[in-house]
Amino acid sequence: MSNYRKLQHSEWECKCHVIFIPKYRRKVLYGTLRRHLGDVLRRLARQKESEIEEGHLVADHVHMMISIPPKYSVAQVVAWRSPQWYRR
Repeated sequence: MSNYRKLQHSEWECKCHVIFIPKYRRKVLYGTLRRHLGDVLRRLARQKESEIEEGHLVADHVHMMISIPPKYSVAQVVAWRSPQWYRR
C-alpha cells in the first residue's frame, strides 16, 4: 500500500514541518487555549485540503507535520485564515 495521495493527474506526498511561535515566545499556549488549539488547527488545515499528520504543543511554540497538496504553496496554507476570524 502506498502513502501517496492522488489528484486527477498526479500522485503526491508533500509534507512540511511548520513551527508557530507566539510573539516574544510568551507561554500562552498552555492552559485554556491548549484544549482547543488542536481542533482549530485541524479544521483550518481541512479547509485548504491539507491534513496535520502529527503535532506537538510546547509551552511557547507548536510543531506540526502537515501534508499539503501540490496545488497550494506552503505560504498559502499557513498564512490563510478563516473568514470568521476577521469578524472579531
